[in-house]
Amino acid sequence: MENEKHLLEVHNLTKWFPVRNSIFSRQQNYVKAVNGVSFSVKYGETLGVVGESGCGKSTMGRTLLRLLEATDGAVYFKGENILTLSKKKMKEKRKDMQIIFQDPYASLDPRMTVGDIISEPLDIQTSIGRKERTEKVLAAIEMSGLNPKFVNRYPHEFSGGQRQRIGIARAIISRPQLIVCDEPVSALDVSIQAQGINLLKDLQHSLNMTYIFISHDLSVIKHISDRVLVMYLGNLVEISPKQDLFTNSAHPYTRALLSAIPSIERRGTKDKIVLQGDLPSPLNLPSGCCFHTRCFMAKEICSQKKPELQQVGKEHLCACHFC
Repeated sequence: MENEKHLLEVHNLTKWFPVRNSIFSRQQNYVKAVNGVSFSVKYGETLGVVGESGCGKSTMGRTLLRLLEATDGAVYFKGENILTLSKKKMKEKRKDMQIIFQDPYASLDPRMTVGDIISEPLDIQTSIGRKERTEKVLAAIEMSGLNPKFVNRYPHEFSGGQRQRIGIARAIISRPQLIVCDEPVSALDVSIQAQGINLLKDLQHSLNMTYIFISHDLSVIKHISDRVLVMYLGNLVEISPKQDLFTNSAHPYTRALLSAIPSIERRGTKDKIVLQGDLPSPLNLPSGCCFHTRCFMAKEICSQKKPELQQVGKEHLCACHFC
């Protein structure tokens, strides 16, 4: 059923969070964080995921790994729908699917040593001897660019960049095939971000891993991604090979995002697209195209009919009536 070239196949992935209108009300509404997203990820590639804050990027990434349970849809990892697996079988799968969290401070237990933090996936997912465990921990520390002498230190003794390297070491120790990178460099100083990105690229090449790289920074996405998926209000609005997206974007939202990238070549604001209005609430999504309330190309049909993804180029899909 699934394409052999694809490590991951996502079909109609949906995640809604129930909320009550008031503490006395029985009527329930939903925060529609992810709405029927479908895409695939090839072996060894990096799929960048970009969009404004609150568009559902991180929620989608965590739902893919079942850190959050999906409301609907299917996620095929190597041909097997992991959303239907029992907790025991999903636990076995986790060694092949890891995550690097955004916050290098909150994602590390301050009461655990670096060695214990990094080895935790091994302790949970496998049964190995102490000697082999130590060897794997030291190897992961070295591959992440840290000094093995740090193994018995605690997180508070490290800088933000070093803590993120600890998180990377923890993610790679089980040699996963897929890593969801949830804005892994956004909390770091700009001078440290490039080091983190280059480290991830080197590790991907040496360990033959596949990344889903979530970020709001298009410059970072352009540097690390092979393909780019653009999200708006929980919906996939465009997906394309990186070069095609940055030179020939089709969706008006993508064009607005790209126009906001600072450039010394662009003079003034002539080419900048400024979106009007505020981001609608995910509790009450606009009818039709979710972007029509802010779109500079919107017509009457946009508020009446939701656009389907359509092909506009090789592996380039866009959800717009006027693509």
